[in-house]
Amino acid sequence: MATAPKRRKVLNAGITDNAEQATDHSLRPQRLAEFIGQAKIREQLEVFIAAARNRREPLDHVLLVSPPGLGKTTLATVIANEMNAGLRITSGPALERPGDAAAALTALQAGDVLFIDEIHRLHPAIEESMYSALEDRRFDVMVGDGSAAAAAVSLDLEPFTLVGATTRAGMMTSPLRDRFGIQLRLDFYPVTELAEIVRRSAQLLNAPIDDPAIGEIAGRSRGTPRIANRLLRRVRDFAQVRGSGQIDMDAARQALQLLEVDERGLDALDMRYLEALAVNFGGGPAGLETLAVAISESPDTVENFVEPFLIQQGYVARTPRGRISTEHAWKLLGVKKPNGPPLLDDL
Repeated sequence: MATAPKRRKVLNAGITDNAEQATDHSLRPQRLAEFIGQAKIREQLEVFIAAARNRREPLDHVLLVSPPGLGKTTLATVIANEMNAGLRITSGPALERPGDAAAALTALQAGDVLFIDEIHRLHPAIEESMYSALEDRRFDVMVGDGSAAAAAVSLDLEPFTLVGATTRAGMMTSPLRDRFGIQLRLDFYPVTELAEIVRRSAQLLNAPIDDPAIGEIAGRSRGTPRIANRLLRRVRDFAQVRGSGQIDMDAARQALQLLEVDERGLDALDMRYLEALAVNFGGGPAGLETLAVAISESPDTVENFVEPFLIQQGYVARTPRGRISTEHAWKLLGVKKPNGPPLLDDL
């Protein structure tokens, strides 16, 4: 009989567990067979995991790249469960000193999985120390306060798998990126797969829902499972308070209208961005920081959460001179494009 997977977890420092986070975790698939979508990635992982288990060795280090909300943390959990291994979770910003990384690495038992989210934000000194950890299972750390008394200590590590996740692979150095033997890029989900995810989540939440409502929520989820699950929970709230408890098309549409999520999946922040670029800056080109100031958001929020979907849907284009509005954006806003040379000539 197979041994039950270990469940040891270390959550990111500073994150408070609450009911919403607990619900989100309960919706996460625990096995590859439960994971919906990303068929090629699932198939690859099935092969790599089966091979590693047959050889009785840890899975090679894995790098997961995608926009936020597409399942990087979920896949790290699935990998640990499929390998019957313990899972420890941290993030690049949480590892502030080499000692933090040493504590995380030395706490691992043989075969464990260490998941580092936002790995592109690792401190350079920690990143350099990680090279030997990934290749030689050795972590070098300096001990001692003064320069004369300081000494390098080499810590031997148990065999382990590092799963790194990033939304910005271009910010990772080549030496770090090249040490991941398995590199996987997750894509936005089609509506059909998001509908399967919404149906599964509704069953886990004991939320009665019909097929038209499932399609409505999936179609407005911007290709992102995290958003699909968030919208489902809010529509469920609306149906319970202002309806019969049954999530039907009428309840879904009213709830999504209240949330200011249109039929394309665009929300109020997306529209502010598109209006600022088209109206305030004449369709561009405009820089990232300028647009962020215009809509009162941080550049990171704009670049990581707003722009990926707008670019993927063809509303915005990036050029060497900045962001520009496309024909789709002008038509959506109902605003006349300024006279002048075609903006797409800047591409």
